[in-house]
Amino acid sequence: MSGLLALLDDVAALAKVAATSIDDVASQAAKTTAKVAGGVIDDAAKAGAKAAGAVIDDAAVTPKYTTGFPAARELPIVGRIAWGSIRNKLLILLPAALLLNTVAPWLIAPLLMLGGGYLCFEGAEKVLHALRPHAHHDDHETETGSPEHLEASRVAGAIKTDFILSAEIMTIALSAIPESNFWAEALTLAIVAVGITVLVYGSVALIVKADDVGLLMANRGRLGLTRAVGRGIVRGMPGFMSLLMVVGTAAMLWVGGSIVIHGMEELHVGAFIGHWIHDLAHVIGHAVPEDLTGFVTWAVKATLDGLFGLALGFVLLPLVERVILPVAGMFSRKA
Repeated sequence: MSGLLALLDDVAALAKVAATSIDDVASQAAKTTAKVAGGVIDDAAKAGAKAAGAVIDDAAVTPKYTTGFPAARELPIVGRIAWGSIRNKLLILLPAALLLNTVAPWLIAPLLMLGGGYLCFEGAEKVLHALRPHAHHDDHETETGSPEHLEASRVAGAIKTDFILSAEIMTIALSAIPESNFWAEALTLAIVAVGITVLVYGSVALIVKADDVGLLMANRGRLGLTRAVGRGIVRGMPGFMSLLMVVGTAAMLWVGGSIVIHGMEELHVGAFIGHWIHDLAHVIGHAVPEDLTGFVTWAVKATLDGLFGLALGFVLLPLVERVILPVAGMFSRKA
């Protein structure tokens, strides 16, 4: 009997040890999962931040595609563009980026430079339009057809524009992700794709409906303060949109210029430009009070990167307009 009791006691002890081990394993697994998830989310946040220029431009450009439509169609149009954007990112660009990173990672830097050059071109074109506003016309002014056809055409054009910006965003995000396993990179890119799409088109939805909300507050607000705020929103939206375009253009030139400069350093072509900008920014940054050193250094570098981007964009303008677009038009007509 005593032997049986001893055996049962040993079994109970083993069960206790096993339970403790399982608890330790579960705890460690939970901690590891949380750490991996936190790392993925952190990587996604950093990658998304590096794509800021393209994101701001996307948010600044998209509202124009709702111009001329009834207020009731504005949000559906934004929704259709957002759905097209998420399809582009998840079904086309994410697999393409992962395949590129696996098969030909050496192509990432040149592709980033190509995307950076596109941002510089777009930024320079916007600056040129601002300097010569009467030399260009709005493409939407020449649109004809039924409202349904115009909406479909406008949405298709917006999704095409978004595809280019999304490709740049995903490439920047991929280059910013620390080297890890395939699934972690895929999850990080998916989080970036969804997060940026929600951020951009959520912001666009707020922007395109802000004047309607302001008008409603101004006309139906019960309090004088509510009506005053509504009138302020209505009066302030045109200026806000202009400011958004300026910020978006500056961000495009800054990010595009910095991408091209960084790519030149990686490829050892004209690397002196990046070194000169870096050194000058640090010299100026250390010439101000210590509390302002970090900000001034960043501001000088961002400004010089942006000026480089603007110069590169002006160089690319005639090349794109006189060579690339005509050649692309010839191929599209043949197709």
